[in-house]
Amino acid sequence: MSGALQVTFMNQRSFGLAPPGAIGSAYQGGFYAGQIGVSSVPTHYLVVAPLSSGQSTRVWKLVATATPGANSDIDGPQNTTDITADGNSTIYPAAWFCKNLSIGGFTDWYMPAKNELEIFYYNLKPTSSANNTSSGINPNAVPARSSNYSSGNPSQTSATAFQSGGSEALSAANYWSSTQTGDTTALQQYFGNGNQYDGYKGNSRRTRAVRRIPV
Repeated sequence: MSGALQVTFMNQRSFGLAPPGAIGSAYQGGFYAGQIGVSSVPTHYLVVAPLSSGQSTRVWKLVATATPGANSDIDGPQNTTDITADGNSTIYPAAWFCKNLSIGGFTDWYMPAKNELEIFYYNLKPTSSANNTSSGINPNAVPARSSNYSSGNPSQTSATAFQSGGSEALSAANYWSSTQTGDTTALQQYFGNGNQYDGYKGNSRRTRAVRRIPV
């Protein structure tokens, strides 16, 4: 396991937990969304927050300047720590929304990094629409994916609650990741077709909080 994946949550390791069930099933304050890892070795379970309390539409940053850190494609906890390090919740609405959550007795929610957000799309895709075939490579997925989506893969999730119109569904809209891509941009993913691309930090986009648990 890489050091970046160990640091933030080693002190929150939960021993003796039963493993999650199927994708989309209730688990540890939210819903099981898949695994992340290194070289296809799983290191963490991802738990996406409930729609009613764990999703909001916010600006990534109110001023067009770089944020120290927040550049990891996989370490959402560290990105969120970097973004919120100055204590100014007004400047960084999306990350602070995630950081301040308390759901199901858990307070370690954060804004997902690029490759974590992609796992949400791959496993919990809300629609049956064709995928954008210029996105999808994810070395941290389990198993790792070295090629982009095909038009039909991934298909719509089989988790009924996460299908479009379902009680927990991700919207066919843009979601922020915590991965900064430039002074004025951060990575976003469109959940209508999976396309990942830079977005201006001053735009208002959806954010869905996540927590992770060591495997």
